[in-house]
Amino acid sequence: MKFERFIQKNTNNITIATAILIAIGFIANWLGLHTLYTVAFIIASIIAAVPIIIRAYESLRVKTISIELLVSIAVVGAFIIQEYNESAIVTFLFLFGGFLEEKTLARTRQSIKSLTEMAPTTALVVQDDGTTVETDVDDVDEGDVVLVKTGAQVPVDGDIVDGAGYLNEASVTGESKLVTKREKDAVFSGTILDNGTLQIRATKVGDDTTFAKIIELVEDAQDTKSHAEKFIDRFATYYTPAVILIALIVGLISRDFRLAITVLVLGCPGALVIGAPVSNVAGIGNGAKNGVLIKGGEVVDTFAKVDTLVFDKTGTLTKGTTEVSAVKNYAADAKQVSALVAKIESLSDHPLGKAITDYATNKQIDFDKLAVTNSTTVKGQGVSATVSDHQLLVGNQKMMTANQVELTTSQLADLHQLQSEGSSTVIVAVDQVIQQIIGVSDVVRDNVRPALAQLKQMGIKHLVMLTGDNQITANYVAEQLGIDEVHANLLPEDKVKFVKQFKVAGRTVAFIGDGINDSPSIATADIGIAMGGGTDVAVETSDIVLMRSSFAELVHAYGLAKKTVLNTRENIVIAIGTVVFLLIGLIFGYIYMASGMFVHEASILVVIFNAMRLIQYRPRSSKQQTATKQSEVSHA
Repeated sequence: MKFERFIQKNTNNITIATAILIAIGFIANWLGLHTLYTVAFIIASIIAAVPIIIRAYESLRVKTISIELLVSIAVVGAFIIQEYNESAIVTFLFLFGGFLEEKTLARTRQSIKSLTEMAPTTALVVQDDGTTVETDVDDVDEGDVVLVKTGAQVPVDGDIVDGAGYLNEASVTGESKLVTKREKDAVFSGTILDNGTLQIRATKVGDDTTFAKIIELVEDAQDTKSHAEKFIDRFATYYTPAVILIALIVGLISRDFRLAITVLVLGCPGALVIGAPVSNVAGIGNGAKNGVLIKGGEVVDTFAKVDTLVFDKTGTLTKGTTEVSAVKNYAADAKQVSALVAKIESLSDHPLGKAITDYATNKQIDFDKLAVTNSTTVKGQGVSATVSDHQLLVGNQKMMTANQVELTTSQLADLHQLQSEGSSTVIVAVDQVIQQIIGVSDVVRDNVRPALAQLKQMGIKHLVMLTGDNQITANYVAEQLGIDEVHANLLPEDKVKFVKQFKVAGRTVAFIGDGINDSPSIATADIGIAMGGGTDVAVETSDIVLMRSSFAELVHAYGLAKKTVLNTRENIVIAIGTVVFLLIGLIFGYIYMASGMFVHEASILVVIFNAMRLIQYRPRSSKQQTATKQSEVSHA
C-alpha cells in the first residue's frame, strides 16, 4: 500500500522523468550511442509502466477491465518484442495525457471549488456582556447573535437584530449587485458585507444554511450521471473486454504480435468514457456560477427535451406581493390626495392599505405629519375620516353609494377597466367628490414576457398557467404575458391532475412554482423548477432551483441544458470518429502504436476542451435569435 501511495503521489514526477529519458534516448541515437539509446528507453518504459499497471491491477481487484489494462498488456507486449521506443512513448503519452486531463478537468470543477472556498469558517459570537468571541462556524447554535463587520462574510442564515449595511449576495443568488439590508431583514450565510456593521440572530447554522445546501446540491449533481453517461458505462463494460478479444483474434489470425498490441492501444475508449461526464460537470458548474442549481446530469437530459412549461401564477409569474398597479387621478393636486389616503391607510394593517402607504413612500410623498380625526371603519365598505380638515371616504363603490357620492360615466369606465384587469380597487372621495381610483394587484415580475418569448424561440411549444386565483385575473395576466393556456380556481390536487394529463398526452412537462402548495406538481412533472425565494419544501422537491427567482435564469437554464446535451453528443461523435480514423489508419499502414496513442490522448483533450466551452456559455438574447432566424430565411 505504501508503494502504491508513493507511486500515485509521484506520478507527475515519473512523467517528467520519462520525458527526459526519452529525450536522452533520441539524442543518443542521433549521436550513434545505441547502447545508451536502448537503456534509456528500457528504463523509461519500466518506470512509466508502473503507475499504469498499478491502476490496472486495482481495477481488476474490483472486477473492472479498465483502459489501463489495455495499455499495460500492449506495453508489456511491446517490451517482449523489444520495441522499447514504442513502449516508452506509449506509456509517456498515456501519463502525460492523464496529467493534462486532470488539469483541464479541474478547471471545469472550478465553480464548485470557488464555492467551497467561499464558505465561512469562523464567526464572531456576541456574548452576554457585549464582547465577541471568534468561534468555529460548526459550534455556532441557532439563536446565537453574531457580529459581522465591513468586508466580512455572514457566517449563518439569520435575521438582523441591529445595524444596517450593503450585502453582496452573489454567492447565493449569482447577482453581484449590492442589496441594502437593515433591522429585521433576512440574510444568508456566505454573503459578504460590503459596508456597515450587522448583528445577526442565527436561524440556520452549519450544514442547514442556504449556502451549505447550495454546495451540497451542486456537488451531488455533478456526481449524478446522465442517460448518456449510464449508456456509455454499460457500453464500456462490454467494449473493453471485446477489444482484448479482438486483439487476440487478430494476433492468432495474422501471427503478427505487433499488430495485435497496436489494436489494444487503438481500441482504448478514453475519449468516449470521459466525453459525457466532462460535459455535464462543465454545464452544471456554469449553472451554479449563474444562480441556477441543476440537480444532476439526468435532469439536464430531461430538461433539454421539455416542450411544455407549466407555471403557478402567484409568486412565480407575479411577485406575490400586492402593489399599487394603477392610479386614476381626477384631482388638481394628485400628491395631496395620495398623502391624505396614505395617512388613513397607515392606521390599518390591511394588505391594500400597506400597498397604498408603500406607494406613497416610494413616491416620496410626506404624510406622517397629517392629523387624523373621526376615523370610522365600515365593515365591508371602507374607512371614513377627517384628515387635515378634509372629509375623506376611502373604500369600495358601496361606500360611495351609502354616502351619496356618485361616479361619473368615465370614472365608472375606469373602475370597470381596473377590475377587468384583476385589480382590487380603492375609491377615494375628498369632501364628497371622487378624486382617485386606485388599482392594487399582484404585479407581474419584470421581464417575464420577453423571457417567455425567448423560451418559445428556443423550442418551448406550450406555455400553461395553473392558478388558484379567479379566472378574470388569470386571463388578464396570461394575456399580458402571452400564455397559451389558462386554468383558474384550482386546488393543489387539481394542478397535479393537469400535469398528469399533459404527460399522458405525450408532452415533456416542466412545472415552475414557489410554494408548499406547488410541491406536489413540482414532484409530478418531468422536471420540477423552484423559485429560490420559495419554500424549503418546493426547493427540496425540485430538480432545478432558480436562486434569484428570475426568468432570465430560467432562459439560461433551458439554453444551458440544450447546449450541454448537444456538447455531449459532439464529444461522443469525436470519440467514435477517432476510433474509426485510427482503425482506417491501421488498415492502410499509416498508424502505429506510438502514433495511435498520441491520437488517442489528443482526442481526450479535444473532448475536454470542447466541454470547457460550456463554462463560458451565455444564452443569446431574443433579438439575436430573431436576427439569426431572419438571416437563415433570407439565405434560403
